[in-house]
Amino acid sequence: MSSKNSNQDNFIRFALEAKVLSFGEFKTKAGRLSPYFFNAGGFNDGKRLSNLGRYYAQALSNSQIQFDMLYGPAYKGITLAAATAIALADQGRNVPYAYNRKEAKDHGEGGSLVGAPVQGKVVIVDDVISAGTSVRESVDLIRSAGAEPVAVLIALDRMEKSGTATDIGKESAVQAVEQEFGLPVIAIANLTDLMRFLEASSNTELAHYLPAVKAYRDQYGV
Repeated sequence: MSSKNSNQDNFIRFALEAKVLSFGEFKTKAGRLSPYFFNAGGFNDGKRLSNLGRYYAQALSNSQIQFDMLYGPAYKGITLAAATAIALADQGRNVPYAYNRKEAKDHGEGGSLVGAPVQGKVVIVDDVISAGTSVRESVDLIRSAGAEPVAVLIALDRMEKSGTATDIGKESAVQAVEQEFGLPVIAIANLTDLMRFLEASSNTELAHYLPAVKAYRDQYGV
């Protein structure tokens, strides 16, 4: 097994143990009945956040993207960028990070940047891409600061077409971001990895969900 696949499989196992990833029947915001649910807010203690940062750092290293710093969009992205920066420092690469303060928008400032000066090649770190709004705001802020966004780093790519249960779009939110901004999206794991993990699992309870995940992908997948 490659180190890339190993990082993906270990992350999926970690997300399951943390109950951040769960299987069953869940209604999404788009009104779709999904056989799985992923909530990065469940990485909510020091040990989990430390481990999560290592998975992000490894995915970023595996991508071989050239970058100078990290940027975390408020609110979830703040801790994720910080955790990734700590993990990179533990690996011997000390990089600066910054984030935005959302409440600055109330005063018409369009968001203000906090942390290291935003410069050079910047990787945006977030949990998932659902509508692309957070990425759009981040790209604008980074470019306004005179820096260059070079990639978006997320935990899970659902590889799912945008839209609702009945009005299904042609592309996923991740594909839309890649096309609109010309930025690669790096995910620690995606739906293909998740299906491969279920297929290889010796856990019969987990394997039981594979047909439902396959059917969901056939209906909504890209």
